[in-house]
Amino acid sequence: MKKLNVKNNEAAIYGVGGLGEIGKNTYGIQFQDEIILIDAGIKFPEDDLLGVDYVIPDYQYLVENKDKIKALVITHGHEDHIGGVPYLMKVLNVPIYAGPLAMALIKNKLEEHGLLNSVELHEISDKSVLKFRKMKVSFFRTTHSIPDTVGIAVHTPVGVIVETGDYKFDLTPVTNQPPDLQEMARLGAEGVLCLMSDSTNAEKPIWTHSEKWVGNSIAHIFDNIKERIIFATFASNISRIKTACDNAMAHGRKIAVFGRSMDAAIVNGRELGYLDIPDDAFVDAHELQSLPANKTLILCTGSQGEPMAALSRIANGTHRQISIQPGDTVIFSSNPIPGNTTSVNSVINKLEEAGANVIHGRVNNIHTSGHGGQEEQKLMLRLMKPKFFMPIHGEYRMLKIHTELAEQCGVPMDHSFIMQNGDVLALSKDTARMAGHFTAGDVYIDGSGIGDVGNVVLRDRQLLSEEGIVVVVATINLNNQEIQSGPDILSRGFVYMRESGELLDEGRRRVFKTIRKSMRAKKATESSIRNAIIDDLQEFLYDKTERHPMILPMLIMNGK
Repeated sequence: MKKLNVKNNEAAIYGVGGLGEIGKNTYGIQFQDEIILIDAGIKFPEDDLLGVDYVIPDYQYLVENKDKIKALVITHGHEDHIGGVPYLMKVLNVPIYAGPLAMALIKNKLEEHGLLNSVELHEISDKSVLKFRKMKVSFFRTTHSIPDTVGIAVHTPVGVIVETGDYKFDLTPVTNQPPDLQEMARLGAEGVLCLMSDSTNAEKPIWTHSEKWVGNSIAHIFDNIKERIIFATFASNISRIKTACDNAMAHGRKIAVFGRSMDAAIVNGRELGYLDIPDDAFVDAHELQSLPANKTLILCTGSQGEPMAALSRIANGTHRQISIQPGDTVIFSSNPIPGNTTSVNSVINKLEEAGANVIHGRVNNIHTSGHGGQEEQKLMLRLMKPKFFMPIHGEYRMLKIHTELAEQCGVPMDHSFIMQNGDVLALSKDTARMAGHFTAGDVYIDGSGIGDVGNVVLRDRQLLSEEGIVVVVATINLNNQEIQSGPDILSRGFVYMRESGELLDEGRRRVFKTIRKSMRAKKATESSIRNAIIDDLQEFLYDKTERHPMILPMLIMNGK
């Protein structure tokens, strides 16, 4: 078991995920034999992680210390903060504490994984207090792009450690849950030992626009559209869904909902009281045809260009119930996540080609970030007045800029710590120091497989995607040193076989000679023959094409 270099009178804080990256937020606060976990998120894969669905942290350190973990507390219900919960619960069954919306979303995830009845769940509010033997946890309300967002204060024997979660200071939120500035100021006045704060927008010298500002822009757009509206946003953005639905009802439009996650968001939002939409405001897909275009709003997923989301299928003409009609207006009420820009642009182009008018981008004022800019980050620092500072939730450059903002707000630069996942910061009442490191890499989720896709598999997938594959099939009798059939060569993604007959014929002759030569070797084995085929054919094909396809020999062995 990995033992941290932490003294008995020190608290330890660390990121299992979320440091030097956007996503995978999973943080630990530890004092002696008690650990409080904050969030358990996923990260969406970059383009080079071919076939990977999600990335989660390596939970090995947590598993080794599972008897110390008292609680998993959740700041809010976004995937990069709760998406890893079912995977964590499979190896580490600990009590979960979350606000109403986050809890509803977590229950859905646990049910999908067959874990709902085996996990201890506790719903909390911003007024809740959790007491453990040595530590205490309290909460304070913040604002983000999803309701029921809280920051977390962990009261340890050496001082209070605050983790903000994702936040901005939206003073006019449409969900009527303004940030609790008084509680933040009270924490700061009583003394914050260390602040762990969201760094996502640290590069932006702004105060992020309120959701109300977006609402005004959307209302103006609705006023000027006389045909059908298709509105795409994140299913988790309840505030934006509320704005769209409120405007639809104000203009006498019926609402049709498409996308499983959007359906779930509407159900949860109505049950929890965030969406005040009567039953008769909704219509089914088959009722759309009988309604005038100016009396309908289609609310759907797919604002990030996801291939299987409703909007992408509408754009591709493959949706069973909806097709683009001339005069349709499609509103993208989100900005592309880094890495999704190409997919989003492709969907926009297809929608435009089909005759739709597409409204997107910053110039139309139809989206605002859920994260505070530099001015809000400075306000958080001034309210909390921390002795030490650890920026979280951001890539390295964001973390670095955030420490510079902290210095402007009175935190000495040597009191700020830019850390990597697995780094441990030890805190006493007056000191902070780096105290070791544990392994905290990435684990890939591919389908139902957890961690069974590693770097070798990804390298193979990369090679297949770039260079293709060449399969060699032969039946051989090693005892008689005889080739009984073949070799045949099949190409997929390397060369078009019908137009490359000469190259493949020459390759077959070369492989035939290689197999015969390999079988005559004194200690010839199936493995040695395979390796000889790979080496020789790889060299031959590179000489002819300057490409390195994957070579896959399939040998049928007779006479063993």
